[in-house]
Formats: sequence, structure tokens, C-alpha cells
Amino acid sequence: MIQNVEFRFEGGRIGVLLIHGLTGTPTEMRLVGKGLNRAGFSVYGMQLAGHCGDVPDLLATGWKDWYASVEAAADAFRHEVDHLFVAGLSMGAILALKLAAERPEWVRGVGVYGATFRYDGWAVPWYSRLSFLLPLITRLGLCKHRMVHESEPYGLRDERLRAQISGLMLGGDSAAAGLPGNPWPSLAEMYDMAAVVKRELPKVTAPCLIAHATEDDVASLENAHLVARAVSGPVDMLLLEDSYHMITIDRERRVLIDRSVEFFSKIAASCTPAALAAA
Repeated sequence: MIQNVEFRFEGGRIGVLLIHGLTGTPTEMRLVGKGLNRAGFSVYGMQLAGHCGDVPDLLATGWKDWYASVEAAADAFRHEVDHLFVAGLSMGAILALKLAAERPEWVRGVGVYGATFRYDGWAVPWYSRLSFLLPLITRLGLCKHRMVHESEPYGLRDERLRAQISGLMLGGDSAAAGLPGNPWPSLAEMYDMAAVVKRELPKVTAPCLIAHATEDDVASLENAHLVARAVSGPVDMLLLEDSYHMITIDRERRVLIDRSVEFFSKIAASCTPAALAAA
């Protein structure tokens, strides 16, 4: 049974929609959400369709369902704030970029945290680097019940936090820590979406804060450079040297929060009444 663990933090008239990753949970965005809220932002940590339940719940959805849930959340939230920003982790970053490409009139800026177009980090097994073939394999009806299981270091450089999160995940608490692996059909859906969004990146005109761990174990730094090269809007790059993939909860989360606050605040302050009227 899917649990609803999305969160809302009421603040001012600047809003940030936070999007978690594939097989993840809004909990992985909660610390960033609290930090943004302390700085005066209103925050909505949304929950992707099919997530926070079991594997069949996730397999009942595809990337178009995940994106539809993002667009629905943004559409509801934008009426509550004067400025809407969107930020996502991992696959959530890809979804955030798609929203900015599809709905430029809604999105003032994008937080691109650990963008994952390909699973090509240093801890990814060599055979997992062939996962870009999964859409083809899935269309052929093969390996529907296979899963790529999570492994050390679980995206976390902080060893204490790693033990805590992995314990919850391997213990079956998907609402708190996500599923213990990625089903092959869901990975295939993600790769299909990534291909679509890659083509749409030039349509992203909103400013982007691209934050990525230099030693990301899941998605190499090339994923961040891909975004920086392709988007049409201005780019601010934040490279984190003491974190792994889960930068929203790892050792440098406060650095990420502070830079996000500065980035979103500066953009909102530049939106004059005249610019708002023209939007």
C-alpha cells in the first residue's frame, strides 16, 4: 500500500517544489526543505506517482505518470506563491528540467541536484553501465522481474547516515528510505525519459543551479556538464567535494541549502513588478 509522505512547509510568497528520485521518497528532500523554509520559502516536497509503496506499485506507473504528478503538483502550488522554483535530486532533477522546458512560464529557476541521465558513477558495476539498453530489452518483453539492487556506499559518504538509511531501506520501509533497488522496467522508463529531456534541454531558459558531487558514486560529473552545455538559461555550478550522490542529505547538505537560498532569492528579487506583469 502506498503511503503519502509528501510534506509542506508554509513560508513566504516564494515557493520551491522539491522532487525526489527514482524509487526514492520525499524524505530525501526534507532536510533541504527545512533549510529553505527557515530562510522564508514556502516548500512543497511532492511524491511521485507509484512511489512509497512496493515494487508492483512502481511498475504500475511509467515516466509519463511521474512527470504528470510533477506537473499537477506545480500547477497547484504555483497559485499559492508569487514565484515558483523547482528542484530535484537524481531523476528528480531530470523531471525538474522537463517541467522548466515544458512550462517556462511557471518556473523562475531550477535546482539541478545530482542530475542522473546515466548511471555511470564510480560505484556502479560494469554491467549496470549497459543499462541504456534496457528500453530495448523491455520492449522485447525480457527481464520484467529483474532488479538492480542498491549497494555500498548507497550514495552516502557519511558512514553514520549510510548505516541508518541502508538499514531502513533493506528493512522494507520504502516510505522512509525508498526501495532497495531499481526494477529493470522502471530503469527503462527512466532512460526513455532521459532521452526525451536531453533533447528538450535547449528549451530550458530559466536559470539553473547545477549541484553535483565530484565523486558521485551513482552518476558521474559528466551528467552535470551535459546540463550546463545544453540549457539556454544562465548556469551556476556548485561542485561538492565531500559528498556522494545523495547531496541533499550527505555531509555538505548545508552548503547546498545555503547556495540554493542565495540562488533562488537573487532571482526572485530581480523579478520586478513590470517583469511579473509581462510574464
